[in-house]
Amino acid sequence: MPPNSHSRFWTSFGPGLLWAAAAIGVSHLVQSTRAGALAGFGLVGVILLALIIKYPFFEYGPRYAAATGTSLVTGYLRIGRWALWLYLGITLVMSVIIQSAVVLFTAFLVRFVFGLDWSLAVTAGVLIALCALLLWLGRYKALDVAVKIILVVLAVSTLIAAAVTLPRADLSTLSLWPQGAGAMVPFAFILALMGWMPSAFDIAVWSSLWTLAKDETSGQRTSVRNARVDFFIGYAGTGVLAFAFVILGAGVMFASGEAFSAQGTVFSTQLVDLYSRTLGAWTRPIVSVAVLTTMVSTTLTVVDGFPRAIERSFVRLKDESAATSELPSVGKLYWYALLALAVATVLVLALFIGNLTTMVDFATIVSFLTAPILGYLNLKAITSGEVAPEHRPGKAMLGLSWAGLVVLVGFGATYLVSLF
Repeated sequence: MPPNSHSRFWTSFGPGLLWAAAAIGVSHLVQSTRAGALAGFGLVGVILLALIIKYPFFEYGPRYAAATGTSLVTGYLRIGRWALWLYLGITLVMSVIIQSAVVLFTAFLVRFVFGLDWSLAVTAGVLIALCALLLWLGRYKALDVAVKIILVVLAVSTLIAAAVTLPRADLSTLSLWPQGAGAMVPFAFILALMGWMPSAFDIAVWSSLWTLAKDETSGQRTSVRNARVDFFIGYAGTGVLAFAFVILGAGVMFASGEAFSAQGTVFSTQLVDLYSRTLGAWTRPIVSVAVLTTMVSTTLTVVDGFPRAIERSFVRLKDESAATSELPSVGKLYWYALLALAVATVLVLALFIGNLTTMVDFATIVSFLTAPILGYLNLKAITSGEVAPEHRPGKAMLGLSWAGLVVLVGFGATYLVSLF
């Protein structure tokens, strides 16, 4: 890139990391670690498949925003009001489920790491309040800066922990598709693993909104090329860290005779205690920082992402005119949505009597079953007339997109049939 292109890229750099922060959470810390504990490296192929087939649908978010100057929310509206209503319906249902699952695990970790005896609901309320305060004081810029710092700490601590663990892992279990140990893994868990690996399709909309917010903050329009590179960096990082957490689970838990508890309080304790007991007490601070920063970054982006998408959806449904440009600044509805989700999350956790892994599996399976719908809408938006031909996906990307939809529908249908 010419010197000025480098400057423009670094000015627009950031939305991809926000996307990564939203993705690197329960899918990695809970599901990837459980995958390693259950099957060693037997589920590596499943994770790799999910990363490959879901890539286009996530990339279409920032690509669409950079190409059109509008978010995928507007893209859905241009497909038809039915498309935007469908997305909004899925988002309203999933927002409480996903945010509750994310905040639930983060609250467990915060209580354990800091030795707090607060109730789950109080801890969750404080976490959400702190996230909301950061967003209120600094808006998108504060979110951008905070997540960059957190992700650096997260990546360094996680990779160090994985490097220390790798020599203890049984590499003979490595497989591109479940065999041997992997065959003992329930199909429902494989589906749940893919459901949030690296994340749910909802956040493609978030990344399109974050791309526009970055444009507003920086004062310049992000090029399609820079938006795609920025996103790829974040996406590649989520893949590397997913395998790092598999290493942690495989090296510490697989074939050890122990299993992760479904109870959140025990699970969070096991994550830190087992690593420090197996690898040495000196690793305890590293693992503690890795698991806590993982969930804090996800909580922060989830607290911002859902209200941002809900607000933009209602605004667009109210204003039928599909403008050629879109101001991403959040309005009152954003804060109302944030407050409503915060209250709903605290109530869910105050009444929470189930176990952590069941809640996570339910959320991830529902995400997987709705993925083909959102994936199709993303594909239809990026290939619409609003996107200049040179910015639409090429034949290879289109082929991967359709293959991904076939795989997603096939897995989902197989799971639904297995229920009867």
